[in-house]
Amino acid sequence: MKKVLLTVLFSVALLSNANAQKVKIGVKGGLNISSLKGNKAGEFFDPTQEVISNPDSRIGFHLGVVIDVKINNKFSVQPEVLYSTNGATIQDYSTIKLDYLSLPISAKYYLIEGFSIEAGPQFSFLVNDVYDYENKSDLDTDAENFDLGINVGLGYELKSGLFLQSRYTFGTSTLSSNPVLRNGNFQLSLGYQF
Repeated sequence: MKKVLLTVLFSVALLSNANAQKVKIGVKGGLNISSLKGNKAGEFFDPTQEVISNPDSRIGFHLGVVIDVKINNKFSVQPEVLYSTNGATIQDYSTIKLDYLSLPISAKYYLIEGFSIEAGPQFSFLVNDVYDYENKSDLDTDAENFDLGINVGLGYELKSGLFLQSRYTFGTSTLSSNPVLRNGNFQLSLGYQF
């Protein structure tokens, strides 16, 4: 996986040098609405192994750096480095907090000037996991350290450098085996490119 990331970053660096006038660097941040999805219709197990139904979304944030490499008037590639908070809330008394260092790489297609659709992979590395259960915290959630996601989204860029994005990430890696859980995360972002 490290080789893949290094190859992608090296490729972006080459594109950046070849198209220096077409590269924008910026910052972004915003709202996360994350959830845990599984194959057992909303079942979740607490530390006492009681079945709990229907995990609710966790409200969080993301913050990071973006690079936009314009290929032509219709296409660009946008790698990012983000700190992102994910997880879920379970029946008002328990919270699973999963914080990631995420590396999304989006291919962007401009439908009209300024308005784009985007899609691409996201490589996320777990940096913190906390399971708050009835005032007991820092219990190990046994979450996997790596999550591969697929992003789809929309964006709008103003000529001033200000941009808005909305994105949904479908986690494809299994975070837990009992029950099988995967991340789902909606992001609403505001950013500025220099």
